[in-house]
This record gives sequence, C-alpha cells and structure tokens, in this order.
Amino acid sequence: MPLKDIRGSRLKKLANLKKAGVDSYPAESFRSHKISEILENFDNFLKESGKPTLAGRLMSLREHGGATFCDLKDGSAKIQLFFKKDAVGEKEYDFFLENFDIGDFIEAAGPLIRTKAGEPTLEVQNYRMLAKTLLPLPEKWHGLQETEERYRKRYLDLIFNGEIREKFEKRSEIIKKVRDYFIGQGCIEVETPILQVVPGGALAKPFKTHLNTLDLDLYLRVAPELYLKRLLVAGFESVFEIGRNFRNEGIDRDHNPEFTMLEAYFAYKDYNWLMAFTENLFIHLNGDFKKPFKKEKFNDLIKKASKLDYGKNSEKEFVRFAEDSGIKVGKEMTKANLADEIFKKLIRPELIEPTFVIDHPVDLSPLAKKLEGNENNVARFQLVAGGLELANAFSELNDPLDQKERFEEQKELKGDEVHPYDKDFLEALEYGMPPAAGIGIGMDRVVVLLTNSNSLREIILFPTMKPR
Repeated sequence: MPLKDIRGSRLKKLANLKKAGVDSYPAESFRSHKISEILENFDNFLKESGKPTLAGRLMSLREHGGATFCDLKDGSAKIQLFFKKDAVGEKEYDFFLENFDIGDFIEAAGPLIRTKAGEPTLEVQNYRMLAKTLLPLPEKWHGLQETEERYRKRYLDLIFNGEIREKFEKRSEIIKKVRDYFIGQGCIEVETPILQVVPGGALAKPFKTHLNTLDLDLYLRVAPELYLKRLLVAGFESVFEIGRNFRNEGIDRDHNPEFTMLEAYFAYKDYNWLMAFTENLFIHLNGDFKKPFKKEKFNDLIKKASKLDYGKNSEKEFVRFAEDSGIKVGKEMTKANLADEIFKKLIRPELIEPTFVIDHPVDLSPLAKKLEGNENNVARFQLVAGGLELANAFSELNDPLDQKERFEEQKELKGDEVHPYDKDFLEALEYGMPPAAGIGIGMDRVVVLLTNSNSLREIILFPTMKPR
C-alpha cells in the first residue's frame, strides 16, 4: 500500500479513537516497571502474582483466532504481550485490533505468565494508547543498502539496529569515564565561550555569524584553548572542558564540521609529564593498550615517507613530492602545511599501535613552546592509534613577546589554516601565565577506536549532511 494511503488509514483510526473518547497523546504514563526489571526478576514477579503496568512501542502483531500476540519494546528490553477476548473483553479486543498499529506507543497491565514454550509474557487485562503513529515503521530497514539514509533517519536506525544503539550507549560510558578520570586527577571542569570574537586555538577555518544586539561579527569556536589559558593566568592550576568545536572544513571518515573535543591545561607541567598522563588515561580506557607507547619524531617520519628533511629541503621540493604522491596542493600552502598533509595522508594511516609523534616544526605549532636548545622545533606530541589522531598536546608558550612574534608571522601567511592575531590574549599573557602543558583529545575519534567503528558518522548521533 502506498505510504499516502497508509497515513490516511491511520488518520481515520486516530479519528475513531477521538470519537470513542480516547486521548491518543496523554500527558503521562502509569508505567510501574521497565521491561528489563520484569525480565531480570521474572520468576519472583510470578510468585508475587502482581499485575505490572508496562509501556513501550508495539513492534509486532500476530493474530491467532481469538487471541493476539504482540512484542512490546521500551528503552531497556522487549517482552511479549498476550491479548485474548475473555481477558480484555470482546469489545475492547476488537477495538484494539481495529485501531492500534505496529509502531504505536501503548501501556498494558495484567498478570505475568509463561507460555507453553516458556516465553515470559504479560497477559493483558487493560491497555491504553500513549502515542498514535501516523507513519509506519519501515519493513526492510535491516537490509537498507543506502547507509546515508540510516544517518538521515537515525531515530529509525536506533529502533531497529541494536548494535548501533549499543555504540551510543558505549559512547556515553567512554565520555563519563574520561570526565571522571580528569576530575579524579584534581582537574576542575569549566565552560568557555562558543561564540568568540577571535576564533583562536587551532589552525582551522571558522564559521562566521553576527550578533545583532551589539552589531558584532562573531565566530563559532574552533577550540577553547585561549580561554582555558586565560584561566591559568587567573590562578587555576588544572582545568578541562568537554564540548563542541566547529570547523568549516571537509567531511570524511575522520572529520565532521561540529565535533566533541576535550581540552585540558596543567600549570607547572610540561609535555613529557603530559605524555605519561595521557598514556595512563588511554590504558585506563582500554586495557589492551600496554606501556610504553612508541615515540617517533615528526621529522624522522617525514624522512622515512618522503626522503625529505624538513629543516634542509625547500618548500618547492615538498610541493613536488606532494604532487607526485597525489596530495592536493593549494596555492597558499606553506612548507609546514605540506609536511602536515604528507603526515596525514601517507604516515598517520600506517600508525596502528599507540604512538606518540613528537617534536614538530615551530611554524606548524604557533602556540607551543620551543624545545630547549632547538629553535626550530616545539615540545609537542600527537597520539595516534588505529590510524587516527586521538590527541594533540604541547608545552604551552607563555612568553608574551615570543607569542606576539609568532602571531605576527601568522599574519603574513595566507589561506584558511592561519592562526588569527589575538590582542586580548596577548595582554592576558603579559600579566603572566605559569609554565603549563595542554592537550586536546578528539572524543569522537576515541569512540571510533574503542567501539571498532569505521567513521565518525557511525558514532555521532546526527552527523552533518546535505539535505535531499
């Protein structure tokens, strides 16, 4: 039957319910137990001879003469319902079959029984409509080939796909476990602005908006970093934030324009201390990870992959290698951008075991402190595992004059991935920021890794997509 006709039929049933004085969308339910609570203690409930009231969505209807079996599903589990005429009454039995459909939310009360096959069942004596559905649940969702349709209609995907639902429950557990770990280490959780005058803290293209009240252009934050560092200036010694960041960039396996990031900053610590902290965190999250994680210098990896030395070879030589390797080269890309693209495209996918990539070029890291005795590299690390960059961290630059010079250098560059000049942040630094280490952890990517998923879209409930 065409969808239009099915919806028309259900609208007639809705009218029938209204005519019979039935509120098809009541404000509350009188549910006494979750279905999982009943199933976990079913034999005890049988002995007590109670009549629980359950609520959920009808997932199937099977008529057998004067009886009907249904599957009722709530957010915890599924149970069988048994309707028979002499239990609910002939009039009520017929009314149910004539006006209730698969997909409707209902409430059902009655004694618990086991069928001849031993299946836990609620024998319905009373029932009530909680929400009448006007569109039918799809019949072939499990066989749906167009993955994008699952993402567009995630609400249906979660109804039918238990494995996907488990991933999002696991996601919640992972984020809670990370939050508890940081709090347990003495960190204070804070919130910083999402709407920012200067979109700093990362080399990324921002989304722009406008605040009418102040006639002010604003940006969705690309990172909370510079506000969190202001809190170090204020005297907080360890702070973290878990929240959304926004970057007006591409969409692929590892990227979504809005994503969840944890950022944390620790006063009086450096990147070596933070490496050990991060190692312990990820072992806490995944017992299969073992100490010590491998360490590889950024330039050593570039040399292995390209035979180029970042400190010796020219930008033109990096351009030539990138083009020969099929890497897209933009007109405004610097040598640092090219090296980073070579790393992302050719090196990072091959780093499967947890690996700290350390000591990046200074012009790739405008907010990181330079290595002692090495003016060309910074005290930075990236944690890569399963081919994914999970974390980015460094000893924070707290010299206001050095920071100003780097901001000035960034102003001379062109392109999207240039750090903006933040005058207010420079002023804050001049009041003094203690030596510190900071880290950003891509929570979506961590969830991809720990749930054995293929892409961010699988573990973001509603990924960014172009409307049809």
